[in-house]
Amino acid sequence: MQAGDRAGGGQVFRAVAAEVAAAQERAPGAAPAVLDVGGGSGAWAVPLARLGCAVTVVDHSPNALAALQRRAREAGVDRLVTAVQGDVDALADAVPVGGADLVLGHGLLEVVDDARAAVAALAAAGKPGGAVSVLVTGRLAAVLARTIAGRLTEARTLLTDPDGRLGERDGVRRRLDAGPLRTLLEDGGLLVELLQGDGVLESWVPGSARDDGPGLVTELEALGAGEPGLLAVAPRLHALARRPLA
Repeated sequence: MQAGDRAGGGQVFRAVAAEVAAAQERAPGAAPAVLDVGGGSGAWAVPLARLGCAVTVVDHSPNALAALQRRAREAGVDRLVTAVQGDVDALADAVPVGGADLVLGHGLLEVVDDARAAVAALAAAGKPGGAVSVLVTGRLAAVLARTIAGRLTEARTLLTDPDGRLGERDGVRRRLDAGPLRTLLEDGGLLVELLQGDGVLESWVPGSARDDGPGLVTELEALGAGEPGLLAVAPRLHALARRPLA
């Protein structure tokens, strides 16, 4: 499960970095404990280790974990990154329960067999008051992209299938909308504090415009990330939720 191989940027990273900063303020001098489930080769783990976090990456792929370790060494943060072979289905066997200040499940919920069980495992891995960050594939953006590309049969299937799936050969088990994502997290006992889009406008910008105005693209993305209408068609949905203190 190499779910973490695409690191989000922009608003997603800012939200995660802010959570790290808050953990550092709560315990000055201590490295915030981060658990990255399905973290792949470290696209998130290495940047977070650079921020001073002690990051444990759980992934079932030994090749991905080997790449993670090489990447951490090259970045000079290998002492802060721990690779553990395992899966979300048996997360409690791989890492201590209730030990993480921040738990990442980026690109995870759309590929697991049981999304509800996965959310429960992510929540249990966090400390009371700790945060869980999830990043998932948006269903309506997939519909829109296929419609624009003229792949109308696929667009119809994504729009009418309960899981937003193209069939048994689809590598994605589910694509989510904002409402169902919030419900999934809340049913898992988490309090959703932030729900925003990733790639809301940036993913639609033509290459020529991107090259001419990267600063404007970033500004547009920041402005659009939380807009409800744009959130509905975001390619990826990001939620930051918290495990209650009691």
